[in-house]
Amino acid sequence: MLQRIQTVYLLIAAIISGGLIFVFSLWENSEGVAMYAQDYLMVFIAFLASALLSLVSIFMFKNRKLQFVLGRLNILLNFFLLGVFVYWSLSLPGEMDISEKGIGMFLPIISIVFLVLANKAIKKDEDLVKSVDRLR
Repeated sequence: MLQRIQTVYLLIAAIISGGLIFVFSLWENSEGVAMYAQDYLMVFIAFLASALLSLVSIFMFKNRKLQFVLGRLNILLNFFLLGVFVYWSLSLPGEMDISEKGIGMFLPIISIVFLVLANKAIKKDEDLVKSVDRLR
């Protein structure tokens, strides 16, 4: 059902991945210009895919196993996004593009936390349903 706690967690993860990327910059370049997620197509698509997976996962409440799998897939996507940010910030020679890191680089971490909380709640619901089925 939609009034479960995992719906709140998934909605927060969708808002972080789909909405806050327009508010917080990823970093500032050497000229002091703030760079956002929509400036990089791959990053923008990954953020929007994460938000879309969270929203689709909200409406899969009747199929908890699929909802759990979509949550794990979303966590992997956010880890990929985080890995791209770490790679860009550490391996660029002479820090030619990234001058000052913004809070936008940490949005995947916050999203991962809420996705893990949602998956824990989904697993708890699944275990509760299985225990009730056993009693019948």
